[in-house]
Formats: sequence, structure tokens, C-alpha cells
Amino acid sequence: MKDRQAVIQDIINQKQHPNLKFRIKERTESFTNLLFHTLFDAETEVEENMHKLAVLFDELATLVCWDPNKSCGEIWQSYCAKLPAILKKLNLDARAIAENDPAANSIEEVYLSYPGFYAIAIYRLSHELYIFGLPLVPRLMTEYAHKLTGVDINPGAKIGDAFFIDHATGVVIGETAIIKNHVKIYQGVTLGALSVSRDMRHVKRHPTIEDNVTIYANATILGGDTIIGANSIIGGNAWVTASVPENSIVSNTATVKIKSATT
Repeated sequence: MKDRQAVIQDIINQKQHPNLKFRIKERTESFTNLLFHTLFDAETEVEENMHKLAVLFDELATLVCWDPNKSCGEIWQSYCAKLPAILKKLNLDARAIAENDPAANSIEEVYLSYPGFYAIAIYRLSHELYIFGLPLVPRLMTEYAHKLTGVDINPGAKIGDAFFIDHATGVVIGETAIIKNHVKIYQGVTLGALSVSRDMRHVKRHPTIEDNVTIYANATILGGDTIIGANSIIGGNAWVTASVPENSIVSNTATVKIKSATT
């Protein structure tokens, strides 16, 4: 049996990734929480928090920008300039939820308690960092939202205005998905790829959802060439791997049989 020192040395030898620092994950979660509060909490001081966010971001940029020829520090000012436009989009999302969900009693309820809104918010905030090319942090932000809400939105997805995820749990939206304006989806919906292969890394693998589409619970829509036409309805549990024209209704029709009474 190995002695204690030999075991310790064995573990050290197996740690082959010098940039694998869990501090990155912890700092990203702190950054995400502070950013959300800064944008939405009425009692949070914006100016003071923007300074705190800049300090956190600088630390994150140092931790994740491993390429000596690439600096991430300058991203912060450009990102800050985008925040008002992101907030405007998120307010449209919240209003869409409040106006379309009869269970919503106030707009404040949407911001405070709807997991779908929180997941959309963190997606939109991470998406801009993804566009800027900041490594790792955008994905960690959306995975943090995934952990809290059960909604998995890749930061690379492209999502239009007034997006509504109802009930939220189990929703999966892939990296190359395109969702246009006024789309509503329910729990358990997957916008995924038909197959997974590393050589498809830079290929559109996930579907396009046009304007005013509603996708009901547990529907699965797959494939980069799949387009769901505007104003269509995809019924619950539907399995869709081909394009659907606009104004369509796709349903998964079950067969109902009434049992005969036995004597």
C-alpha cells in the first residue's frame, strides 16, 4: 500500500491542467449575481456596483485569458456600453411574460419568481460576452442559471425580442439555435441537433424558430436545417426533424381506447 506522501505526489502528478481553477467558476457566479442585482434590484446602488463589477471582471479576465497574445481586459468598457440595450430587451421579455401568463399577478412577480425570466436574463447577459469572444465565462454564466432554473440555454444561441419560457424546467436550447420575436415555449422543450460530432463544431446544428411560434411542453425540434414557420403551433410531445410551413399546427395525436367493463 502506498504511503500518504506517495498518494499526495500521485495526485499532484495527475493534475495536468494548470488553468483549471475552480475559482473561475466561483467568481463567475458572484459576477452573475451582482450583475443581475445591479440591473434589476431597486435598492442596489448602480454606480457603486458598476465599480465592483469592473474589479470582478478584471479578475475573471486575468483568470480565463490564457493566450498571452490576447487581452480580455478591454472588453469591459465595450460590454458596459451594451448593458442599457440588454436591459431594454429584458424588460420586453418580462412584459411579454406578464401580459401572456394569466398566473402572473404583477410585473414584479415575473422578475422575482419566474425561472424562465432569470434564465433568459442570464442568457442575454452572457450572449454579449460570447460575441466579444471572452473565453469560458459566458458558458459558466448560463450553466449557473441552468443549475438554478433547470433551463439550459447555450450563450451562442440567437434569440429575438419578447421571449417567453413558461414553467421553464427542462428546456434545452442549443448553441446555433435561432429564435426570432414573440416566441413562447413551455417546459421540457428541446431545440437540439440531429447528431453530435466534433467536426460539426462550426456548422449550424440547431433549428430556427420564426416569429410568433408557440411550442408546447416536451416537444423536441432537431436539426440545423429545420425551420418552424411563423405563427405555427407545435403541440406537446411532438418530434420534429423537418421544416414546418408558417401558420402550421403540429400535433402528436394519441389513440384513446375505452376499456370494456368486465364482469
